[in-house]
Amino acid sequence: MKISIKVKFSIFLLTLLIFTMGILDVLILKGIHTNQVKEYEVYLASQAKMANSYIRQMNLLNPLENQQEFLQQNGQNIILNLHSLSGIEMAIYDMQGNVITHSVSYPVEMENESLLVHALNNEIAYQMVGGYIDYMAPLYGDGQIGVIQFHYSLKGYIEFYESIKALFIEIGAVVFLLSFISAYAYFNTFSKDIIKIKKEVLKIKRGQYDNAIPLKRNDEIGELSEGIYYMSNEIERNIKNIQEDKEQLKHVIDKLKILEQQQKTFIGNITHEFKTPLTVIKTYIDLLNIYTDDHKLLEDAKINIGKETQRLYEMVEKILYLSAMQQYDFECHFEHIDVKEVLEDVCSRMEGKAKKFNISLIRSLGHGWILGDQQNLIHIFINLIDNAIKYNRINGKIFITSYTKDQRVYIEIRDTGIGIAKEEKDKIFEPFYTVNKDRSKEYGGTGLGLSLVQELVRKQQGTIALLDDLETTFLITFPKVEKFTV
Repeated sequence: MKISIKVKFSIFLLTLLIFTMGILDVLILKGIHTNQVKEYEVYLASQAKMANSYIRQMNLLNPLENQQEFLQQNGQNIILNLHSLSGIEMAIYDMQGNVITHSVSYPVEMENESLLVHALNNEIAYQMVGGYIDYMAPLYGDGQIGVIQFHYSLKGYIEFYESIKALFIEIGAVVFLLSFISAYAYFNTFSKDIIKIKKEVLKIKRGQYDNAIPLKRNDEIGELSEGIYYMSNEIERNIKNIQEDKEQLKHVIDKLKILEQQQKTFIGNITHEFKTPLTVIKTYIDLLNIYTDDHKLLEDAKINIGKETQRLYEMVEKILYLSAMQQYDFECHFEHIDVKEVLEDVCSRMEGKAKKFNISLIRSLGHGWILGDQQNLIHIFINLIDNAIKYNRINGKIFITSYTKDQRVYIEIRDTGIGIAKEEKDKIFEPFYTVNKDRSKEYGGTGLGLSLVQELVRKQQGTIALLDDLETTFLITFPKVEKFTV
């Protein structure tokens, strides 16, 4: 069974105060008693001295050779005179221990043999019995001639002692109560603060970090509270860091899984893409081995093997370029460029190919200055316009637009071609992914163009996205800069 610190403090205070008050009462009352006994001893000794002085005076006035006879004759006078002066009951004994005389109220039947033996041996002896003190001292003449006994009442002392005792009990009770209340109030602040600290520790144990304000105390408990507050913050911060690291690790693991899947897809795609032209080449070689004299087959083989070889070469070049861009951060030659001028140049280059397929290039170009690499921009726009030509319809159109808005330069390239299905839009920037494989083979597409475009746009601090509409529209944006003037 656990006992709270509050109860322990209370029990300890109660026990301590009771013990302290008890010890004080006992020691003080004992001191009073000892002091009173000493005072009585001194007082009665003075009475015995007075009796001896009185005997010497009388002995000088009426000298007798027989001291015992002297005591017999003058004992009553001695008792009367001393009793009249002190009011103490007394008696005189001869050297045989017999009572010679005593005061009127002296209790003759009193038991005092043990004291008398000591007194007859020239010693002072006394005892306290039944509210009285019996004091015996030797009487002297020419040597010890007898014993005088004083039967002194302690009534006044007892009343005084009892009143002092009652007063001590009353004062002690008041002091005890006030001390207990004061000490309890003082220690209660300790216990409350310790209980608060305990609650905070239990909260930390349960994983609750509410950052309670530390106790404002200039002592060890205050330091302990501040330490727990600091520890709570540190634990909470470390747990948050661990959780963040855990989330980051999870994100990295998920990304690695995606990359692993992409790698598998990449390997599968590249294997498939390489296999197709190699199969064509192998087929023609096998046919040439069979039909060695077929000149038409030879011409067709030269043309198609050349096409497939060129396709393989372009594929390898783009793979190497894409890999290099992903692994190495090549230096870009950034300069102030007007997007309109670059687009005009690219459209002029692509005009011939567009006319070959009866495709119209419709331009709506506005000035827009960016900070970029001109060769990379040319590669981006050529690739996008080339795709728009490849996947367009007969007598189709390509709309090329550029404008500036909200501190960014926008370029839109839209074609009237076959379009891209919604479920394929998220995959078009993956390496080797092609929307229409037949057209890719017909026009020599490898599925690597948009991957390169996306990487180049990213290196220019830009963005590229495929808009959700019926036609194919690519939107590229770059941060706008102020017009460059020489």
